[in-house]
Amino acid sequence: MYTIDKHKSIKMANIKQNRFLIIANTKEQIFYINDLARIWGINNHRNLAVTLSRYVAAGLIYRIHRGLYSLKKASELDPVELGFKVIGDYSYLSGETVLAKHGVIFQRINYFTFIGRKTKRFQIGANKYYCRQLKESCLYNNTGVIKNEKSFNEASLERAVADTLYFNSHYHFDNLTVIDEVKLQRIQRSVYNN
Repeated sequence: MYTIDKHKSIKMANIKQNRFLIIANTKEQIFYINDLARIWGINNHRNLAVTLSRYVAAGLIYRIHRGLYSLKKASELDPVELGFKVIGDYSYLSGETVLAKHGVIFQRINYFTFIGRKTKRFQIGANKYYCRQLKESCLYNNTGVIKNEKSFNEASLERAVADTLYFNSHYHFDNLTVIDEVKLQRIQRSVYNN
């Protein structure tokens, strides 16, 4: 009887080790629960939930947000990547986050701003996020939206200004000298038909 239990324990340990090797070898750091089900070949949602609950309790995997898991703690992950993962749908970094990055506004922004299909506010650890809803005809117009160095969609400075003005035509900008007025007008005409 002892040898059967011993072999069962070894087999379970190997399964667990293989599961973590599989996800560790992917380029992804953040996984949706459905990704883990597919990667690990677990079709039963209840079994997957129990398995994840045990792994979280043992400190083998971290629950980052509802339905999101990682081998790293949230504080060790790229906060922008976290924002994109939680939003889920097509979105891009814009608004105050991009304006502050380019020195157009001087106030400290305590949240990451995105443009997407739905308005959403959420917080993960110390990071706060705000996604503004934009009608699809404008959202999917990629004029002025570029892939940044991490391959995330990010508004150019002029697209971020155009987006901000679309949501608040009286927005105050601290430094207008860095904005290319010609590019801004072209983006406004192309995206917002102004």
